[in-house]
Amino acid sequence: MQNRANQFPDFGLTPEQRREAVLGHYYEYPGMDGARGEIWCYTDAYSYAPGATVRLHVSSTAPSYRLEVIRDGATETPVLTRENLSARWQDTPDQCSVIGCSWEASFEFRVEESWPSGAYRITLTAEGRDGKPIQCHHLFIVRPVLGRKPGRVLQVAATGTWTAYNTWGGSNHYQGITGPNRDQYATTVSIERPFCRGFALLPADAPRVPLEIYTPPAATPRYPHMEWAFANGYSKKYASSGWASYDSHFFRWAERAGYAVDLASQHELHFEPEILEGYDCVVFVGHDEYWTWEMRDAVDAYVERGGHAARFAGNFMWQTRLEDNGKRQTCYKYRARAEDPVYRSADPSRTSGCWEAAETGRPAAQTFGLNALRGLYVGWGGCAPRGVRGFPVYRPEHWAFAGTGIYYGDLLGADGHAFGYEVDGLDYVIRGGLPEPEENSGAPEGLQILALGMSSLKEESADIPADDQFLSDADAKFVADIIVGNDGDEAVDRVKRGCGMIVNFPRGKGEVFHAGSCEWVAALKRQDAMVERVTANVLDRYLGGKGA
Repeated sequence: MQNRANQFPDFGLTPEQRREAVLGHYYEYPGMDGARGEIWCYTDAYSYAPGATVRLHVSSTAPSYRLEVIRDGATETPVLTRENLSARWQDTPDQCSVIGCSWEASFEFRVEESWPSGAYRITLTAEGRDGKPIQCHHLFIVRPVLGRKPGRVLQVAATGTWTAYNTWGGSNHYQGITGPNRDQYATTVSIERPFCRGFALLPADAPRVPLEIYTPPAATPRYPHMEWAFANGYSKKYASSGWASYDSHFFRWAERAGYAVDLASQHELHFEPEILEGYDCVVFVGHDEYWTWEMRDAVDAYVERGGHAARFAGNFMWQTRLEDNGKRQTCYKYRARAEDPVYRSADPSRTSGCWEAAETGRPAAQTFGLNALRGLYVGWGGCAPRGVRGFPVYRPEHWAFAGTGIYYGDLLGADGHAFGYEVDGLDYVIRGGLPEPEENSGAPEGLQILALGMSSLKEESADIPADDQFLSDADAKFVADIIVGNDGDEAVDRVKRGCGMIVNFPRGKGEVFHAGSCEWVAALKRQDAMVERVTANVLDRYLGGKGA
Protein backbone atom coordinates (compact mmCIF):
# COMPACT_ATOMS: atom_id res chain seq x y z
CA MET A 1 0.00 0.00 0.00
CA GLN A 2 1.00 3.62 -0.38
CA ASN A 3 2.87 5.16 2.51
CA ARG A 4 0.54 7.47 4.38
CA ALA A 5 1.32 10.07 6.99
CA ASN A 6 0.16 9.61 10.56
CA GLN A 7 -0.83 13.21 11.20
CA PHE A 8 -2.99 15.75 9.46
CA PRO A 9 -1.21 18.17 7.11
CA ASP A 10 -0.68 21.71 8.30
CA PHE A 11 -1.89 24.37 5.84
CA GLY A 12 -1.15 27.25 8.18
CA LEU A 13 -4.71 27.73 9.41
CA THR A 14 -5.79 28.57 12.91
CA PRO A 15 -8.38 26.32 14.59
CA GLU A 16 -11.01 28.98 13.85
CA GLN A 17 -10.02 29.07 10.19
CA ARG A 18 -10.13 25.27 9.98
CA ARG A 19 -13.64 25.35 11.36
CA GLU A 20 -14.66 28.00 8.85
CA ALA A 21 -13.09 25.96 6.05
CA VAL A 22 -15.31 23.00 6.89
CA LEU A 23 -18.54 24.44 8.26
CA GLY A 24 -18.55 27.90 6.71
CA HIS A 25 -20.07 28.99 3.42
CA TYR A 26 -17.47 30.62 1.22
CA TYR A 27 -17.71 30.97 -2.53
CA GLU A 28 -16.53 32.88 -5.58
CA TYR A 29 -18.26 36.10 -6.56
CA PRO A 30 -17.48 39.18 -8.65
CA GLY A 31 -15.30 41.63 -6.76
CA MET A 32 -13.97 39.11 -4.23
CA ASP A 33 -10.34 39.79 -5.11
CA GLY A 34 -10.69 43.47 -4.29
CA ALA A 35 -7.97 45.94 -5.20
CA ARG A 36 -5.90 43.36 -7.05
CA GLY A 37 -8.54 42.97 -9.73
CA GLU A 38 -9.88 39.83 -11.36
CA ILE A 39 -11.05 38.13 -14.54
CA TRP A 40 -13.84 35.58 -14.98
CA CYS A 41 -15.38 33.77 -17.95
CA TYR A 42 -17.89 31.16 -19.06
CA THR A 43 -19.03 29.67 -22.36
CA ASP A 44 -22.60 29.60 -23.64
CA ALA A 45 -22.77 25.77 -23.58
CA TYR A 46 -21.03 22.77 -22.07
CA SER A 47 -20.32 21.10 -25.42
CA TYR A 48 -20.00 21.96 -29.09
CA ALA A 49 -19.96 20.02 -32.33
CA PRO A 50 -17.11 20.52 -34.82
CA GLY A 51 -17.80 23.65 -36.83
CA ALA A 52 -19.84 25.29 -34.06
CA THR A 53 -19.16 28.72 -32.60
CA VAL A 54 -18.06 29.11 -29.00
CA ARG A 55 -19.26 32.31 -27.37
CA LEU A 56 -17.03 33.41 -24.53
CA HIS A 57 -18.48 35.70 -21.87
CA VAL A 58 -15.82 37.65 -19.97
CA SER A 59 -15.90 40.09 -17.09
CA SER A 60 -12.59 41.68 -16.14
CA THR A 61 -11.16 44.64 -14.30
CA ALA A 62 -8.39 44.70 -16.91
CA PRO A 63 -9.07 46.22 -20.36
CA SER A 64 -7.48 43.34 -22.27
CA TYR A 65 -6.46 39.71 -21.86
CA ARG A 66 -4.67 36.81 -23.49
CA LEU A 67 -6.66 33.72 -24.52
CA GLU A 68 -5.19 30.24 -24.73
CA VAL A 69 -7.15 27.06 -25.50
CA ILE A 70 -5.57 23.62 -25.07
CA ARG A 71 -6.95 20.11 -25.50
CA ASP A 72 -6.57 18.39 -22.13
CA GLY A 73 -5.85 14.73 -22.96
CA ALA A 74 -2.92 12.33 -22.68
CA THR A 75 -0.84 15.35 -23.70
CA GLU A 76 -1.78 19.01 -23.54
CA THR A 77 -2.17 20.29 -27.08
CA PRO A 78 -2.55 24.04 -27.77
CA VAL A 79 -5.16 24.76 -30.43
CA LEU A 80 -5.83 28.49 -30.18
CA THR A 81 -4.06 31.59 -28.87
CA ARG A 82 -5.17 35.22 -29.08
CA GLU A 83 -3.51 38.33 -27.69
CA ASN A 84 -4.88 41.69 -26.57
CA LEU A 85 -8.57 40.78 -26.64
CA SER A 86 -10.80 43.53 -25.29
CA ALA A 87 -12.56 43.13 -21.97
CA ARG A 88 -14.67 45.13 -19.54
CA TRP A 89 -16.29 44.72 -16.17
CA GLN A 90 -19.85 43.45 -16.49
CA ASP A 91 -22.50 43.76 -13.82
CA THR A 92 -23.70 40.48 -12.36
CA PRO A 93 -27.18 39.77 -10.92
CA ASP A 94 -27.26 38.93 -7.22
CA GLN A 95 -28.88 35.54 -7.94
CA CYS A 96 -26.62 34.72 -10.88
CA SER A 97 -26.22 31.16 -9.60
CA VAL A 98 -29.91 30.64 -10.29
CA ILE A 99 -30.66 32.80 -13.32
CA GLY A 100 -27.23 33.10 -14.94
CA CYS A 101 -24.79 35.99 -15.19
CA SER A 102 -26.30 37.53 -18.36
CA TRP A 103 -22.95 38.91 -19.49
CA GLU A 104 -22.65 39.96 -23.10
CA ALA A 105 -20.48 37.76 -25.29
CA SER A 106 -16.93 39.15 -25.39
CA PHE A 107 -15.30 36.94 -28.02
CA GLU A 108 -16.31 34.17 -30.41
CA PHE A 109 -14.27 31.45 -32.05
CA ARG A 110 -14.97 28.43 -34.21
CA VAL A 111 -14.43 24.80 -33.24
CA GLU A 112 -12.30 23.56 -36.12
CA GLU A 113 -13.18 20.23 -37.74
CA SER A 114 -9.59 19.17 -37.09
CA TRP A 115 -10.04 19.43 -33.31
CA PRO A 116 -10.54 15.91 -31.92
CA SER A 117 -13.35 15.25 -29.50
CA GLY A 118 -12.29 15.90 -25.93
CA ALA A 119 -12.03 18.51 -23.18
CA TYR A 120 -10.65 21.94 -24.05
CA ARG A 121 -9.36 24.16 -21.28
CA ILE A 122 -9.54 27.92 -21.60
CA THR A 123 -7.01 30.11 -19.79
CA LEU A 124 -7.47 33.88 -19.68
CA THR A 125 -4.53 35.96 -18.45
CA ALA A 126 -4.62 39.69 -17.80
CA GLU A 127 -2.69 42.26 -15.79
CA GLY A 128 -3.93 42.96 -12.29
CA ARG A 129 -4.02 46.40 -10.78
CA ASP A 130 -0.79 45.62 -8.95
CA GLY A 131 0.96 44.75 -12.22
CA LYS A 132 0.94 41.00 -11.48
CA PRO A 133 -0.92 38.49 -13.67
CA ILE A 134 -4.50 37.51 -12.92
CA GLN A 135 -6.03 34.40 -14.47
CA CYS A 136 -9.15 32.31 -14.79
CA HIS A 137 -9.81 28.86 -16.24
CA HIS A 138 -12.84 27.35 -17.90
CA LEU A 139 -13.60 24.22 -19.88
CA PHE A 140 -15.75 23.13 -22.78
CA ILE A 141 -16.23 19.82 -24.56
CA VAL A 142 -15.95 19.11 -28.27
CA ARG A 143 -18.40 16.29 -28.82
CA PRO A 144 -18.16 13.79 -31.68
CA VAL A 145 -20.32 13.95 -34.76
CA LEU A 146 -23.04 11.32 -35.01
CA GLY A 147 -22.22 8.06 -36.73
CA ARG A 148 -20.68 4.67 -36.27
CA LYS A 149 -17.41 4.69 -34.26
CA PRO A 150 -16.07 1.12 -34.19
CA GLY A 151 -13.22 0.61 -31.74
CA ARG A 152 -13.81 3.92 -29.96
CA VAL A 153 -14.98 4.56 -26.41
CA LEU A 154 -17.46 7.32 -25.60
CA GLN A 155 -16.89 8.88 -22.18
CA VAL A 156 -19.80 10.91 -20.84
CA ALA A 157 -18.66 13.72 -18.54
CA ALA A 158 -20.65 14.11 -15.32
CA THR A 159 -21.81 17.62 -16.18
CA GLY A 160 -25.02 17.30 -14.13
CA THR A 161 -22.84 16.89 -11.05
CA TRP A 162 -20.56 19.74 -12.15
CA THR A 163 -23.64 21.96 -12.31
CA ALA A 164 -24.88 20.84 -8.91
CA TYR A 165 -21.61 21.52 -7.07
CA ASN A 166 -20.46 24.73 -8.78
CA THR A 167 -20.30 27.39 -6.06
CA TRP A 168 -19.70 30.44 -8.27
CA GLY A 169 -22.07 33.27 -7.43
CA GLY A 170 -23.06 31.96 -4.03
CA SER A 171 -25.45 29.05 -4.53
CA ASN A 172 -25.45 25.45 -5.65
CA HIS A 173 -27.51 22.37 -4.75
CA TYR A 174 -25.79 22.22 -1.32
CA GLN A 175 -25.43 25.71 0.12
CA GLY A 176 -26.55 29.09 -1.02
CA ILE A 177 -27.75 32.65 -0.70
CA THR A 178 -31.33 31.93 -1.76
CA GLY A 179 -34.44 32.01 0.44
CA PRO A 180 -35.79 34.73 2.72
CA ASN A 181 -32.72 34.59 4.98
CA ARG A 182 -30.23 34.03 2.13
CA ASP A 183 -29.10 30.76 3.66
CA GLN A 184 -30.71 28.05 1.52
CA TYR A 185 -29.30 25.89 -1.24
CA ALA A 186 -30.64 26.66 -4.70
CA THR A 187 -33.18 24.22 -6.13
CA THR A 188 -32.43 25.59 -9.60
CA VAL A 189 -28.95 26.53 -10.81
CA SER A 190 -27.62 27.96 -14.06
CA ILE A 191 -24.77 26.81 -16.30
CA GLU A 192 -24.33 30.41 -17.52
CA ARG A 193 -21.68 31.34 -14.95
CA PRO A 194 -17.99 30.64 -14.43
CA PHE A 195 -16.83 27.37 -12.90
CA CYS A 196 -15.61 27.60 -9.33
CA ARG A 197 -11.87 27.49 -8.85
CA GLY A 198 -10.49 23.98 -9.15
CA PHE A 199 -13.08 22.51 -11.52
CA ALA A 200 -11.02 23.02 -14.69
CA LEU A 201 -7.44 22.90 -13.34
CA LEU A 202 -5.77 21.79 -10.11
CA PRO A 203 -2.24 21.47 -8.75
CA ALA A 204 -1.10 17.85 -8.74
CA ASP A 205 -0.82 17.82 -4.94
CA ALA A 206 -4.36 19.04 -4.21
CA PRO A 207 -5.79 16.65 -1.57
CA ARG A 208 -8.61 14.32 -2.50
CA VAL A 209 -11.58 13.78 -0.20
CA PRO A 210 -10.56 10.39 1.28
CA LEU A 211 -7.92 10.69 3.95
CA GLU A 212 -4.34 9.80 3.09
CA ILE A 213 -3.38 9.54 6.75
CA TYR A 214 -3.95 7.00 9.49
CA THR A 215 -6.24 8.42 12.16
CA PRO A 216 -6.35 7.08 15.72
CA PRO A 217 -9.68 5.79 17.06
CA ALA A 218 -12.07 8.44 18.38
CA ALA A 219 -10.02 11.22 16.77
CA THR A 220 -11.86 14.42 16.01
CA PRO A 221 -12.42 14.37 12.23
CA ARG A 222 -10.51 16.67 9.94
CA TYR A 223 -11.14 17.39 6.28
CA PRO A 224 -7.79 18.23 4.64
CA HIS A 225 -9.26 18.93 1.20
CA MET A 226 -11.42 21.72 2.62
CA GLU A 227 -8.57 23.13 4.67
CA TRP A 228 -6.30 23.14 1.62
CA ALA A 229 -9.00 24.86 -0.44
CA PHE A 230 -9.50 27.56 2.18
CA ALA A 231 -5.75 28.13 2.52
CA ASN A 232 -5.12 28.30 -1.23
CA GLY A 233 -8.11 30.21 -2.56
CA TYR A 234 -10.02 27.32 -4.15
CA SER A 235 -13.63 26.30 -3.83
CA LYS A 236 -14.06 23.62 -1.18
CA LYS A 237 -16.19 21.76 -3.73
CA TYR A 238 -13.19 21.29 -6.05
CA ALA A 239 -12.72 17.81 -4.55
CA SER A 240 -16.38 16.89 -4.91
CA SER A 241 -16.82 17.43 -8.63
CA GLY A 242 -15.33 18.81 -11.81
CA TRP A 243 -13.14 17.81 -14.70
CA ALA A 244 -9.86 18.28 -12.83
CA SER A 245 -10.66 16.02 -9.88
CA TYR A 246 -12.54 13.25 -11.67
CA ASP A 247 -13.37 12.96 -15.37
CA SER A 248 -9.92 14.00 -16.57
CA HIS A 249 -8.12 11.10 -14.91
CA PHE A 250 -9.97 8.44 -16.86
CA PHE A 251 -9.74 10.35 -20.13
CA ARG A 252 -5.98 10.85 -19.85
CA TRP A 253 -5.36 7.29 -18.68
CA ALA A 254 -7.40 5.81 -21.54
CA GLU A 255 -5.57 7.84 -24.20
CA ARG A 256 -2.18 6.99 -22.71
CA ALA A 257 -3.17 3.31 -22.66
CA GLY A 258 -3.87 3.46 -26.38
CA TYR A 259 -7.65 3.68 -26.41
CA ALA A 260 -9.44 6.00 -28.81
CA VAL A 261 -11.78 8.08 -26.64
CA ASP A 262 -14.45 10.60 -27.51
CA LEU A 263 -16.10 12.88 -24.96
CA ALA A 264 -19.67 14.11 -24.59
CA SER A 265 -21.66 15.91 -21.89
CA GLN A 266 -24.75 14.57 -20.18
CA HIS A 267 -26.73 17.12 -22.18
CA GLU A 268 -26.19 14.89 -25.21
CA LEU A 269 -27.80 11.97 -23.38
CA HIS A 270 -30.80 14.19 -22.67
CA PHE A 271 -31.19 16.06 -25.96
CA GLU A 272 -29.31 13.88 -28.47
CA PRO A 273 -29.43 10.28 -27.18
CA GLU A 274 -28.70 8.87 -30.63
CA ILE A 275 -25.06 9.82 -30.01
CA LEU A 276 -24.72 6.55 -28.06
CA GLU A 277 -25.62 4.37 -31.01
CA GLY A 278 -22.26 4.88 -32.67
CA TYR A 279 -20.37 3.17 -29.85
CA ASP A 280 -19.92 -0.36 -28.56
CA CYS A 281 -18.75 0.95 -25.17
CA VAL A 282 -19.93 3.99 -23.21
CA VAL A 283 -18.16 4.96 -19.99
CA PHE A 284 -19.24 6.97 -16.93
CA VAL A 285 -16.65 7.88 -14.29
CA GLY A 286 -15.90 9.65 -11.04
CA HIS A 287 -18.55 11.44 -9.05
CA ASP A 288 -21.66 11.01 -11.20
CA GLU A 289 -24.59 11.88 -8.96
CA TYR A 290 -27.21 13.90 -10.91
CA TRP A 291 -29.25 12.57 -13.85
CA THR A 292 -32.47 13.40 -15.66
CA TRP A 293 -35.13 10.80 -16.48
CA GLU A 294 -34.28 11.23 -20.16
CA MET A 295 -30.59 10.52 -19.57
CA ARG A 296 -31.49 7.20 -17.96
CA ASP A 297 -33.86 6.43 -20.83
CA ALA A 298 -30.99 6.92 -23.25
CA VAL A 299 -28.66 4.53 -21.42
CA ASP A 300 -31.32 1.90 -20.78
CA ALA A 301 -32.36 1.83 -24.44
CA TYR A 302 -28.74 1.73 -25.59
CA VAL A 303 -27.92 -1.29 -23.42
CA GLU A 304 -31.15 -3.09 -24.28
CA ARG A 305 -30.25 -2.86 -27.97
CA GLY A 306 -26.83 -4.39 -27.40
CA GLY A 307 -24.64 -1.59 -26.03
CA HIS A 308 -22.13 -1.91 -23.23
CA ALA A 309 -22.16 0.53 -20.31
CA ALA A 310 -19.09 0.67 -18.06
CA ARG A 311 -19.54 2.79 -14.96
CA PHE A 312 -16.46 3.46 -12.85
CA ALA A 313 -18.28 5.93 -10.63
CA GLY A 314 -20.15 6.41 -7.38
CA ASN A 315 -23.22 8.05 -5.87
CA PHE A 316 -26.05 7.49 -8.37
CA MET A 317 -28.54 9.49 -6.32
CA TRP A 318 -30.69 12.35 -7.63
CA GLN A 319 -33.19 12.96 -10.42
CA THR A 320 -32.93 16.40 -12.00
CA ARG A 321 -34.89 18.32 -14.61
CA LEU A 322 -33.38 20.54 -17.30
CA GLU A 323 -35.04 23.84 -18.15
CA ASP A 324 -34.49 26.69 -20.60
CA ASN A 325 -33.04 24.35 -23.26
CA GLY A 326 -30.59 22.92 -20.78
CA LYS A 327 -29.32 26.24 -19.42
CA ARG A 328 -30.72 25.55 -15.95
CA GLN A 329 -30.91 22.44 -13.77
CA THR A 330 -33.55 21.83 -11.10
CA CYS A 331 -33.22 19.48 -8.14
CA TYR A 332 -35.24 20.10 -4.97
CA LYS A 333 -33.44 17.20 -3.24
CA TYR A 334 -34.30 16.99 0.46
CA ARG A 335 -37.09 19.57 0.05
CA ALA A 336 -38.70 17.81 -2.93
CA ARG A 337 -41.83 16.53 -1.19
CA ALA A 338 -42.42 19.85 0.54
CA GLU A 339 -41.64 22.24 -2.32
CA ASP A 340 -41.36 20.62 -5.76
CA PRO A 341 -44.67 21.31 -7.55
CA VAL A 342 -44.21 18.15 -9.63
CA TYR A 343 -44.62 16.06 -6.46
CA ARG A 344 -48.26 17.13 -6.22
CA SER A 345 -48.94 16.85 -9.95
CA ALA A 346 -50.79 14.12 -11.82
CA ASP A 347 -47.44 12.44 -12.57
CA PRO A 348 -45.08 12.78 -9.59
CA SER A 349 -42.49 10.42 -11.14
CA ARG A 350 -40.44 13.40 -12.30
CA THR A 351 -40.15 14.84 -8.80
CA SER A 352 -36.59 16.09 -8.42
CA GLY A 353 -35.66 14.00 -5.41
CA CYS A 354 -33.78 10.74 -5.00
CA TRP A 355 -34.36 7.81 -7.35
CA GLU A 356 -35.40 5.51 -4.50
CA ALA A 357 -38.36 7.68 -3.47
CA ALA A 358 -41.68 5.87 -3.89
CA GLU A 359 -43.17 8.64 -6.01
CA THR A 360 -40.38 8.30 -8.58
CA GLY A 361 -40.97 4.60 -9.11
CA ARG A 362 -37.61 4.08 -10.82
CA PRO A 363 -34.96 2.65 -8.48
CA ALA A 364 -31.40 3.49 -9.49
CA ALA A 365 -30.36 -0.16 -9.68
CA GLN A 366 -32.57 -0.67 -12.72
CA THR A 367 -30.01 1.22 -14.79
CA PHE A 368 -26.59 0.59 -13.20
CA GLY A 369 -27.29 -2.25 -10.77
CA LEU A 370 -26.51 -0.21 -7.63
CA ASN A 371 -27.82 2.82 -5.77
CA ALA A 372 -26.39 5.48 -3.49
CA LEU A 373 -28.82 5.03 -0.59
CA ARG A 374 -27.35 1.61 0.20
CA GLY A 375 -23.80 2.93 -0.15
CA LEU A 376 -22.26 6.37 0.44
CA TYR A 377 -19.34 7.47 2.61
CA VAL A 378 -15.97 5.78 3.00
CA GLY A 379 -12.58 6.96 4.22
CA TRP A 380 -13.22 10.51 5.37
CA GLY A 381 -14.60 12.46 8.29
CA GLY A 382 -16.10 10.01 10.77
CA CYS A 383 -17.22 7.54 8.10
CA ALA A 384 -14.93 4.50 8.07
CA PRO A 385 -11.80 6.70 8.32
CA ARG A 386 -9.72 3.59 9.04
CA GLY A 387 -11.62 1.42 6.57
CA VAL A 388 -10.23 -0.51 3.63
CA ARG A 389 -8.80 1.46 0.71
CA GLY A 390 -9.67 -1.18 -1.89
CA PHE A 391 -12.57 -3.46 -2.88
CA PRO A 392 -12.57 -6.84 -1.06
CA VAL A 393 -12.91 -9.39 -3.88
CA TYR A 394 -15.33 -12.33 -3.67
CA ARG A 395 -15.40 -13.68 -7.23
CA PRO A 396 -11.81 -13.55 -8.51
CA GLU A 397 -12.61 -16.00 -11.33
CA HIS A 398 -14.73 -13.36 -13.11
CA TRP A 399 -13.44 -12.21 -16.49
CA ALA A 400 -12.95 -8.64 -15.21
CA PHE A 401 -10.15 -9.85 -12.92
CA ALA A 402 -8.23 -11.83 -15.54
CA GLY A 403 -4.51 -11.24 -15.32
CA THR A 404 -4.63 -9.38 -12.01
CA GLY A 405 -3.39 -12.31 -9.94
CA ILE A 406 -6.02 -11.47 -7.35
CA TYR A 407 -7.51 -14.07 -4.97
CA TYR A 408 -10.67 -14.43 -2.94
CA GLY A 409 -10.48 -11.99 -0.03
CA ASP A 410 -7.79 -9.80 -1.59
CA LEU A 411 -8.20 -6.04 -1.86
CA LEU A 412 -8.52 -4.64 -5.38
CA GLY A 413 -7.17 -1.11 -5.72
CA ALA A 414 -5.80 -0.66 -2.20
CA ASP A 415 -2.53 0.81 -3.51
CA GLY A 416 -4.39 3.47 -5.47
CA HIS A 417 -7.19 3.94 -2.93
CA ALA A 418 -9.91 2.94 -5.41
CA PHE A 419 -12.56 2.44 -2.74
CA GLY A 420 -13.60 5.72 -1.20
CA TYR A 421 -15.38 9.03 -0.88
CA GLU A 422 -18.84 7.90 -2.02
CA VAL A 423 -19.76 4.40 -3.10
CA ASP A 424 -22.86 2.61 -4.37
CA GLY A 425 -24.31 -0.64 -3.06
CA LEU A 426 -27.29 -2.97 -2.60
CA ASP A 427 -28.89 -4.95 0.15
CA TYR A 428 -27.21 -8.35 0.14
CA VAL A 429 -26.87 -11.68 1.89
CA ILE A 430 -23.84 -13.97 2.22
CA ARG A 431 -24.30 -17.62 1.23
CA GLY A 432 -21.38 -20.01 1.18
CA GLY A 433 -18.97 -17.15 1.57
CA LEU A 434 -20.34 -15.29 -1.49
CA PRO A 435 -22.55 -12.18 -1.55
CA GLU A 436 -25.85 -12.24 -3.41
CA PRO A 437 -28.44 -9.48 -3.87
CA GLU A 438 -31.19 -9.57 -1.26
CA GLU A 439 -34.50 -10.70 -2.70
CA ASN A 440 -36.06 -7.22 -2.51
CA SER A 441 -32.90 -5.27 -3.30
CA GLY A 442 -34.04 -4.18 -6.75
CA ALA A 443 -31.04 -5.82 -8.42
CA PRO A 444 -31.48 -6.59 -12.12
CA GLU A 445 -31.84 -10.21 -13.18
CA GLY A 446 -28.50 -11.99 -13.42
CA LEU A 447 -26.52 -9.45 -11.38
CA GLN A 448 -23.29 -10.81 -9.86
CA ILE A 449 -21.58 -9.12 -6.92
CA LEU A 450 -17.87 -9.36 -7.65
CA ALA A 451 -16.46 -7.28 -4.81
CA LEU A 452 -17.92 -5.75 -1.69
CA GLY A 453 -16.72 -3.33 1.00
CA MET A 454 -18.32 -1.46 3.90
CA SER A 455 -19.43 2.16 4.04
CA SER A 456 -21.32 4.40 6.45
CA LEU A 457 -24.22 6.81 6.11
CA LYS A 458 -23.38 8.83 9.19
CA GLU A 459 -20.45 9.99 11.22
CA GLU A 460 -20.32 7.98 14.42
CA SER A 461 -21.25 10.70 16.91
CA ALA A 462 -20.56 8.52 19.94
CA ASP A 463 -16.88 9.27 19.40
CA ILE A 464 -17.10 12.65 17.70
CA PRO A 465 -18.44 15.94 19.10
CA ALA A 466 -21.42 16.98 17.00
CA ASP A 467 -19.95 20.43 16.44
CA ASP A 468 -16.94 18.88 14.73
CA GLN A 469 -18.95 16.88 12.17
CA PHE A 470 -19.36 17.92 8.56
CA LEU A 471 -21.48 14.96 7.43
CA SER A 472 -23.26 14.32 10.77
CA ASP A 473 -26.38 12.13 10.50
CA ALA A 474 -28.47 14.27 8.11
CA ASP A 475 -28.16 11.90 5.17
CA ALA A 476 -28.91 8.87 7.33
CA LYS A 477 -32.11 10.56 8.54
CA PHE A 478 -33.10 11.38 4.96
CA VAL A 479 -32.47 7.80 3.80
CA ALA A 480 -34.36 6.42 6.80
CA ASP A 481 -37.35 8.57 5.91
CA ILE A 482 -37.27 7.34 2.29
CA ILE A 483 -36.73 3.65 3.06
CA VAL A 484 -38.31 3.13 6.50
CA GLY A 485 -40.86 5.95 6.51
CA ASN A 486 -39.50 7.95 9.44
CA ASP A 487 -36.19 9.39 10.64
CA GLY A 488 -36.22 8.23 14.23
CA ASP A 489 -33.25 6.67 15.96
CA GLU A 490 -34.34 3.09 15.25
CA ALA A 491 -34.91 3.85 11.58
CA VAL A 492 -31.50 5.53 11.30
CA ASP A 493 -29.87 2.53 12.92
CA ARG A 494 -31.45 0.29 10.26
CA VAL A 495 -30.02 2.23 7.32
CA LYS A 496 -26.72 3.67 8.56
CA ARG A 497 -24.60 0.67 7.49
CA GLY A 498 -23.89 0.75 3.77
CA CYS A 499 -21.60 -0.90 1.26
CA GLY A 500 -19.77 -0.36 -1.99
CA MET A 501 -19.76 -2.98 -4.74
CA ILE A 502 -18.44 -4.03 -8.10
CA VAL A 503 -21.23 -5.71 -10.08
CA ASN A 504 -21.84 -7.04 -13.57
CA PHE A 505 -25.10 -8.03 -15.25
CA PRO A 506 -26.66 -8.58 -18.68
CA ARG A 507 -29.55 -6.45 -19.90
CA GLY A 508 -31.41 -7.21 -23.10
CA LYS A 509 -28.77 -7.68 -25.77
CA GLY A 510 -26.20 -5.64 -23.86
CA GLU A 511 -24.29 -5.62 -20.60
CA VAL A 512 -23.39 -3.36 -17.66
CA PHE A 513 -20.25 -3.32 -15.50
CA HIS A 514 -20.30 -1.05 -12.47
CA ALA A 515 -17.42 -0.37 -10.09
CA GLY A 516 -19.37 1.75 -7.64
CA SER A 517 -16.78 4.18 -6.26
CA CYS A 518 -15.99 7.82 -6.99
CA GLU A 519 -12.31 7.07 -6.39
CA TRP A 520 -11.73 4.45 -9.12
CA VAL A 521 -10.32 7.27 -11.24
CA ALA A 522 -7.93 8.24 -8.44
CA ALA A 523 -6.42 4.74 -8.64
CA LEU A 524 -5.92 5.25 -12.38
CA LYS A 525 -4.24 8.57 -11.64
CA ARG A 526 -1.95 6.78 -9.17
CA GLN A 527 -1.19 4.02 -11.70
CA ASP A 528 -2.56 1.19 -9.59
CA ALA A 529 -1.71 -1.84 -11.75
CA MET A 530 -4.66 -3.96 -10.63
CA VAL A 531 -7.17 -1.20 -11.30
CA GLU A 532 -5.59 -0.46 -14.67
CA ARG A 533 -5.85 -4.13 -15.64
CA VAL A 534 -9.50 -4.45 -14.61
CA THR A 535 -10.36 -1.26 -16.46
CA ALA A 536 -8.61 -2.54 -19.59
CA ASN A 537 -10.36 -5.92 -19.28
CA VAL A 538 -13.74 -4.19 -19.26
CA LEU A 539 -12.94 -1.88 -22.18
CA ASP A 540 -11.42 -4.69 -24.27
CA ARG A 541 -14.42 -6.95 -23.75
CA TYR A 542 -16.92 -4.20 -24.48
CA LEU A 543 -15.06 -3.06 -27.57
CA GLY A 544 -15.23 -6.61 -28.93
CA GLY A 545 -11.58 -7.47 -28.40
CA LYS A 546 -9.94 -9.94 -26.12
CA GLY A 547 -12.09 -11.36 -23.36
CA ALA A 548 -15.28 -10.95 -25.38
